[in-house]
Amino acid sequence: MTVPDTDVSADVSTDLSTDPSTDLEARIAPAGRPPPRRRPAWHPATVASVERETPNARRVVLDVPTWPGSDPGQHLDLRLTAEDGYQASRSYSIASAGDRTDVVLAVDRVEGGEVSPFLVDAVEVGDALEVHGPLGGWFVWRPAPSARPVQLIAGGSGIVPLVAMVTAHAEAGDPAPFRLLVAVRTPDDVFFRAELDRAVASDAPLEVTTVYSRTAPRGSAVPAGRLTRDALAAAVFPPDARALVYVCGSTPFVEQVLRWLADLGHDTTDVRAERFGGS
Repeated sequence: MTVPDTDVSADVSTDLSTDPSTDLEARIAPAGRPPPRRRPAWHPATVASVERETPNARRVVLDVPTWPGSDPGQHLDLRLTAEDGYQASRSYSIASAGDRTDVVLAVDRVEGGEVSPFLVDAVEVGDALEVHGPLGGWFVWRPAPSARPVQLIAGGSGIVPLVAMVTAHAEAGDPAPFRLLVAVRTPDDVFFRAELDRAVASDAPLEVTTVYSRTAPRGSAVPAGRLTRDALAAAVFPPDARALVYVCGSTPFVEQVLRWLADLGHDTTDVRAERFGGS
């Protein structure tokens, strides 16, 4: 079975439908001290910058003076208020992390959506928004004194929370081996290319594999083709490596990847998944 093209291009709004595991949380958190507790709250935000991320997506950086920071992999709720008082809220993964007051999002346009078309096509520097967060403690990775491998698997814009993990790993010089598998349609659809290049060049160990379903880069030794179980098996850590695995993408993409990981012998208690849908 192969993953349909539609599985790797959607909005970054998230549906966090996973169950927490105290044991796995303990294995991820740094030994000897608990992570800081950042209590979710509503915060006023101002659009600080906007730029094209892919042909269908925009990077939006928010200035949030009261933001308490976030852990890699967390998300937030973003609320828009129209002049007539109508409000719409959606959840978005955060591409930044740490104790900072600038919050980086990357939003993929979903035709017919209520929020993403505005954020991609209409939002401007200086616009006022509201954000609620940081949210989520399950789909989180933190630098720790551990050499346990970490496997990241992203479908399209599902890379947004994973790039926060990759960046934190690189900035900390963390010794854990990282692998990132990204499934996209074309080279133009890769999010955060510069950030990934910097992470690969850092001292922290990182391998990146990109699968292109429609068009491969010129000169690529691997032709374009949809992600398959064999391609996934070749790119990820083997089951006996006991890697911590994070999967993010559309629901069909995530469900297919989870089935393949189980078929290949990976321990499903070591896998965390985050699903998103259009908005």
